[in-house]
Amino acid sequence: MSDAAHKQKTGSAEVYAPGSAQLETMLDRLGEVAVRTGLNVAPGQQVIITAPLDAVPLVRRVTEHAYKAGASLVTTFYSDAETTLARYRYAQDETFDTAADWLAKGMTEGFRAGAARMAITGSDPALLAGQDPERISRASRAASRANKPAMEIITNFDVNWNIVATATPAWATLVFPDLPEEQAVARLWQAIFEASRLTGADPVADWAEHNATLHRRAAFLNNARYDALHFTGPGTDLTVGLAEGHEWAGGAEKAGNGVICNPNIPTEEVFTTPHRLKVDGYVASTKPLSHQGSLIDQIRVRFEGGKIVEMHAAKGEDVLARVLDTDEGARRLGEVALVPHSSPISSSGILFQNTLFDENAASHIALGQAYTKCMQDTAGQDEAALAARGANSSMIHIDWMIGSGDIDVDGLDAQGGRVALMRKGEWVISA
Repeated sequence: MSDAAHKQKTGSAEVYAPGSAQLETMLDRLGEVAVRTGLNVAPGQQVIITAPLDAVPLVRRVTEHAYKAGASLVTTFYSDAETTLARYRYAQDETFDTAADWLAKGMTEGFRAGAARMAITGSDPALLAGQDPERISRASRAASRANKPAMEIITNFDVNWNIVATATPAWATLVFPDLPEEQAVARLWQAIFEASRLTGADPVADWAEHNATLHRRAAFLNNARYDALHFTGPGTDLTVGLAEGHEWAGGAEKAGNGVICNPNIPTEEVFTTPHRLKVDGYVASTKPLSHQGSLIDQIRVRFEGGKIVEMHAAKGEDVLARVLDTDEGARRLGEVALVPHSSPISSSGILFQNTLFDENAASHIALGQAYTKCMQDTAGQDEAALAARGANSSMIHIDWMIGSGDIDVDGLDAQGGRVALMRKGEWVISA
């Protein structure tokens, strides 16, 4: 099928109605791209999948393609909205400091043994809206403590991993509240397929071309070796110092086990590790942040010496305050990323209320844990040594968007020189 014919066939959301042949075809495409481009499963490798129950059709496609690629075993752990809510409705208050440590240890053991990680996102972003925020915070801290060893393997990029999305009724009706449920799900599927670059004649080839673009941008920034980035625009005048020996990354990269994979599908960013002590100024969010059932909107914070010392939000300020109190590292940055305002996700005009998508609509920063994969020469360095170079440590990693068509970004060198990188949200470098 030609590219034009395929786009004509898939151009309307209605073709993705549940059970339609078109939806089945595109689910298979997503499963194939998730395995071949996302995970790039190695022969004999085990795969661990986490997914909501509504993702069963996609999980089956991913599993089929993983076995075709040579996976030795695929194991899936499902989450269920109703059983999650049952805990908040009926469990004893003192139990919200409890986490499934045994499961977290098993996951850690699996990743240490070389298993690939596949996460399928799509759970209801507003699932916990209306539940006790203190219980949510306690449960989140307990889960973060339990999962930290496994998350360190992921943030260190020791194994190949990937995240893709599935359209679920709860998520779809939140994103498209004016549509009937079936139409909302079909429309969300269309948005996922388009953002994930699946609608061309050869998605695997399209991803190879897109990765090449991201690699050129990352290479330009790595060659420039800027000391800091300066973001300016409405409500924003922020200088983000970069960690010593930082490394820019984007698109497909080689994991510590030697497998080249695309961690996020979709992705539009190039990103690196900020210096935890060298962030100064003020910044305003440009899109709402969906976090644990709450929408945090119009965030405004001020940094001194790398730490948030003032914070405000027009909506969800109490939730943001609890996030910042998670641990000492929660008030510092673990990531800074550059995304053009013209990215497909931004151009769609859709607020997905899902970080996998919304972070790829705008340049962003992340509170919390640093990706030490974005640092050079880390072999043999412990947490203290990495911290001395600027890497932040925390139980959280939460991205929020600060880019828009009104934001400029400059690269600052150690001698005080300044180079324009983005103007009005668009790249001005030739890479």
